[in-house]
Formats: sequence, C-alpha cells, structure tokens
Amino acid sequence: MAFDYDSENIFAKILRGEIPNRTVYENEHALAFEDIRPQAPVHVLVIPKGPYMSLDHFAQEASPEEQAGFFAAVGEVCRKVDVSHGFRAIANARLHGVQDVPHFHLHIIGGAQLGRMLPAD
Repeated sequence: MAFDYDSENIFAKILRGEIPNRTVYENEHALAFEDIRPQAPVHVLVIPKGPYMSLDHFAQEASPEEQAGFFAAVGEVCRKVDVSHGFRAIANARLHGVQDVPHFHLHIIGGAQLGRMLPAD
C-alpha cells in the first residue's frame, strides 16, 4: 500500500507551531497534547513527529528510534496523567476505521470507567 501524507493536516500544523496545543509531554520523536473534544476526564493524543498517516504506516516505515521514542512518550503520558486504574489506547485508521486526521495518532483515554468498546456477545 502506498502512503500519501498530507502535510497540511491539522497535526502537521501543530507540529510546525502554526496551531497552539496544550502539551502534556514531548520528546525528540513524539508530541502529546490534550484532545480539544475530550471523551473522558483524561483524553490525550500522542503523535509522532514524522509524517506517518496511520498506525500501519508508522509500523512499516518509522525507524526503530522513532518507534521507541513514540512508545516512550506513551509511557510518560500514562505516568503523568495517572491512568493507573486503567485506560483505553485507540488508533483509528483510514476510512473504515473512522480516522479524522490523516496523521497517525494514539488516543489515551481514561480517568473514568469507560465501559465496553463493542457489545459483548
């Protein structure tokens, strides 16, 4: 699959400093910030600083250093926002996954009982 990154998406603009954000954590390879439409008491987005469209794009093409830096940021975010009672990590991908912004991002959602994502059988 070919990945065609849109450098004008809102997260690319945030990374360039064109749009402000409420930063929770940042390292060399990732930026984490509060979601502007939180779905729970804790709702943080973690994005890689590289031009990756989706989780599979990131997994296929990001360097081992970028991947390690990204997941180190996820760990730091979880520590900083204290989701020790549990959280949900969600990465939507493309049309069927209902991805709103075409830049890979991981939602860290917690701070309350979230319920099931899908109905149990």
